[in-house]
Amino acid sequence: MEGGHSSTDKTEFTECWRTTWKTPYIMRLALSAGIGGLLFGYDTGVISGALLYIKEDFHDVEQKTWLQETIVSMAVAGAIIGAAVGGWMNDKFGRKKSILVADVIFFMGALVMAGAPVPGVIIIGRILVGLGVGMASMTAPLYISEASPHRIRGALVSTNGLLITGGQFLSYLINLAFTRVPGTWRWMLGVAGLPAVLQFVLMLSLPESPRWLYRANKVDEARAILKKIYPANEVEDEIKALHDSIEHEKAEEGAIGDSVLEKVRAALKNDVVRRGLYAGITVQVAQQFVGINTVMYYSPTIVQFAGFANNSTALALSLVTSGLNAIGSIVSMCFVDRYGRRRLMIISMIGIITCLVVLSGVFYQAATHAPAISNQESLHFGNNSTCPTYLSAPDSSAWNCMKCLKAGCAFCANGASEFHPGACLASNKDIRGACRGEQRVWFSEGCPSRVGFLAILLLGLYIIMYSPGMGTVPWIVNSEIYPLRFRGVGGGMAAVANWCSNLIVSETFLTLTNAVGSSGTFLLFAGFSTIGLIAIYFLVPETKGLQFEEVEKLLKKGYKPKALRGKEDSSN
Repeated sequence: MEGGHSSTDKTEFTECWRTTWKTPYIMRLALSAGIGGLLFGYDTGVISGALLYIKEDFHDVEQKTWLQETIVSMAVAGAIIGAAVGGWMNDKFGRKKSILVADVIFFMGALVMAGAPVPGVIIIGRILVGLGVGMASMTAPLYISEASPHRIRGALVSTNGLLITGGQFLSYLINLAFTRVPGTWRWMLGVAGLPAVLQFVLMLSLPESPRWLYRANKVDEARAILKKIYPANEVEDEIKALHDSIEHEKAEEGAIGDSVLEKVRAALKNDVVRRGLYAGITVQVAQQFVGINTVMYYSPTIVQFAGFANNSTALALSLVTSGLNAIGSIVSMCFVDRYGRRRLMIISMIGIITCLVVLSGVFYQAATHAPAISNQESLHFGNNSTCPTYLSAPDSSAWNCMKCLKAGCAFCANGASEFHPGACLASNKDIRGACRGEQRVWFSEGCPSRVGFLAILLLGLYIIMYSPGMGTVPWIVNSEIYPLRFRGVGGGMAAVANWCSNLIVSETFLTLTNAVGSSGTFLLFAGFSTIGLIAIYFLVPETKGLQFEEVEKLLKKGYKPKALRGKEDSSN
């Protein structure tokens, strides 16, 4: 557990399957803690579908982009605080208690959202679930890492990533299940409390992390747990490794300090930890700035951008992308210890950049070839129903659907064909009802497009490229890159960086699409991804097969990519 990975000529996933088959208790620990990842994933995915119906129930939300972004992103803001507090709680009270507290907070947030009478209460509930998710996002991988045999540590930490993507897939299934049920979004958001209850019950019967117990001088308890994890002939070796590691840690703590602030200062002054933070924070920030959570939080909305206006259709197509994300996590478990963390991330980033550039081109084509606005069609619903900006525009004859949407209005498609000239109407419930009453399609997020299906295919390909690499590997890297004595504070700082980046992306996505269009937004993410790829290449070392001590030696020396090493460096 403390020694890191041993070299192997087969995938760690195969070894994981064999080991957990013999010792199911190990998988029980990993899956129970990994429900924190399921909560993370469910919260990420569920809001994308719920938002469609929240907008229909609250006119203010439908009319105000910033309010939509706030409902989505306040969970992220809560998660930033949760991740920061989680780092302190992990060290002070243990991994198990941190997970239990996260479950209680998440459950309370789910109840608040389900019963919210106004958008402001939804936002309060989102902050609460964010606190729970933020704590779980860093605690679950840490618990799994410290309660796993070192031979299969990477594969078991990947189960947390698998459960994140599984939670996203589950959220879309739940969203679809409640599309025609009274209270739609209330059920979608309220059901999120059930996995929190399940994890709370399961964790009550599970032990604390053996490393934390040993650190708290509960040696007999730590030994008892290790006996359930390791073969009898390996237990004493693990106890010795644990003892040596913690004694070394205690010897240095006097210089580091006990408070979080003192530990952060000591971490930043330490060359090894600082270089580890360069790598750990780089991969966490890059994970967000490829734009993944625009797809996860706003997936049905993006599908509507592509021209699929029906809520149920948008949710069903979004289900495909989340399913591919879950499959990608399984691929990561199979290959992360065969091909390495660094290589998977670089390949992933190259694929992501390619998909984003092509996706930008598809949305540009969709915008430039949007159906025209017909004055006759618009006036068909009466002057009071026609978009006021369109009526007063000097160039109204040149308007198309996209121009109508940018004016804050909606497009009511031609009854004969969605691609024929249609009506530009004011966006409100009564007019929407009149449009649909004539069996026409109402477009408020995107326009009818003959190339819309390409956008869906590219979103799927984007997920396939993202999930096995940038989806799961950054969390594995952050469980391995820091010296043991700084692992709690280092992982906490990196998790906070991840959530801050997530907040920036989720809080600005709809505003960006309004300002520069879907095409410009995805091209911007392609630019950020390119910067991320360069940073990963220069700053992130390979940790596959290395013991924690070997990672520390590598960072002490200073990492350089193979192409930039001299002959002497390459020979070492």
